[in-house]
Amino acid sequence: MRATTGGVRGERDLGGDRGGATICLLAVGLVFVLGGLFGAGVGAARMARQQARVAADFGALAGAGRALQNERAACARAAEIVAANGARLIQCQLDGLDVLVTAELTVEPLPGLRRSATATSRAGPLRG
Repeated sequence: MRATTGGVRGERDLGGDRGGATICLLAVGLVFVLGGLFGAGVGAARMARQQARVAADFGALAGAGRALQNERAACARAAEIVAANGARLIQCQLDGLDVLVTAELTVEPLPGLRRSATATSRAGPLRG
């Protein structure tokens, strides 16, 4: 039996309306939310990579300023600058007057998802 409404204006069939458009709208909304979360996660990971590069670059430059003293002094200064930029010094090595610094930055782009971004930089005197 079909649901109909009677009245002066005529009969109207309500049997075909089952909320299909609502389900489709919810599905499209969910796709947009998931896409936004994925984009935010990728953006956070890229930002962490850039911050690790900056920390490694500044650490290598600071260490190169102390390269004439010794490796310990150069790496201590590099570690200070890397830490001031929010990263962690993984490796520091003096190669002649060049300082090679590796910095790591840990980021959590999405809850429960932890990633590490690592960058290496070298600084020293200009060679002709």
